[in-house]
Amino acid sequence: MLSKVTYLGDLRTSSVHIQSGEVILTDAPIDNHGKGQAFSPTDMVTNSTASCMFTIMAIKANEMELNLEGSTAEVFKEMKSNPRMISKITIRFSMSIIVDQKQQIILERVALTCPVYLSLHPDIVKDIDFQWK
Repeated sequence: MLSKVTYLGDLRTSSVHIQSGEVILTDAPIDNHGKGQAFSPTDMVTNSTASCMFTIMAIKANEMELNLEGSTAEVFKEMKSNPRMISKITIRFSMSIIVDQKQQIILERVALTCPVYLSLHPDIVKDIDFQWK
């Protein structure tokens, strides 16, 4: 078992990662009857995309003897209403390291092989941008 999700009431869930015991709370967004006091489930999908892309890039960067520590990503999500679903994910990476063009291309391409990114519905627009030092 990966996790155990408990509905807490009031449109809120608690997810426990079985291996580590770490807990993630989700809350429905304000525009969908929630309080917006935590990531919504669709926020988690969008955020997980950036986290996954960073993880895949970092694995490759380690092989290349590069360190991505301190790099950041700004994550944006747009929803559509009928059906209610994510319509667009925008991720703006700000990379903290100086690399040559070949290394940049390698890292950007490997980021696009992240399993979360590849699992997104094909109708979702994916706007990914990398800013390098």
